Amino acid sequence: MEETETPGVPQVKLAFRVAYRGDNFTGSQMQPGLRTVEGEFIAACVRLGLFPDWREARFAASGRTDRGVHATGQVFSFLTGTPDRAVMALNYQLPPDCWCTGYSIARPGFHPRYDAKYRTYRYFFREQDLDVHRMETAAALFQGVHDFSGFARVGNKNPSRKVLSASIGKEDGIRYLEITAESFLWHMVRCIATALGDIGMGTRELTEITDRLNGDYSAGLHPARPEGLVLWDVAYDVPFTPLPQERRRQGTINDWQGYHRVMATICRIFSDP
Repeated sequence: MEETETPGVPQVKLAFRVAYRGDNFTGSQMQPGLRTVEGEFIAACVRLGLFPDWREARFAASGRTDRGVHATGQVFSFLTGTPDRAVMALNYQLPPDCWCTGYSIARPGFHPRYDAKYRTYRYFFREQDLDVHRMETAAALFQGVHDFSGFARVGNKNPSRKVLSASIGKEDGIRYLEITAESFLWHMVRCIATALGDIGMGTRELTEITDRLNGDYSAGLHPARPEGLVLWDVAYDVPFTPLPQERRRQGTINDWQGYHRVMATICRIFSDP
């Protein structure tokens, strides 16, 4: 499908890397009458005159996140005839809990979902008295190509996914799972986080991981709470130019380098009953 152009105004495909705190969003995807990340982002673009209609602008996202889930590496793309205005002014129009950290002038056919090479999530655990060695051993079991029917809501999708890496890290005293894959199923990371958290607390055996990967779903498993999940990065072949993270308005987080510490703080908050 060819890209459309406003008569006399060349259209440029822009891609923005976007961070947000998911606390006060009902998810990233647009939903009528609800506050969503896409809804706020598109509204900011319309106010700036970057495009009149998101459909005509071919607005697209790298993926969707559920209610309460955060991001440091979401990517939105769209066509606009005023790219300079977009780069200079978007962060002044966005609300304090959603902001752009970088941009790229992409090729006309770029799509943030289909052109992604891989995605990385982090899940920050609310419990910290964990057996990290057992968790690291269990995390390694997820690497490679597996049927993740026992760790996700599959629906009518192919349950096979390729996990490139899975490990346990620590940031500001908070333990987290970092997992990278070409793509993920719905609730896949949160279900894996539940299994690893249980193993770290000693309430689940390592053999249950291999059992579930081999099709034995007799042991119950539910997704971990969304507040601990962060869409950390989406990787592309195209480079992104960092954007200044100066204070835009009262209450805005302006320490981008310390954003992971904000996530750790959120983790401490959601650990309350």
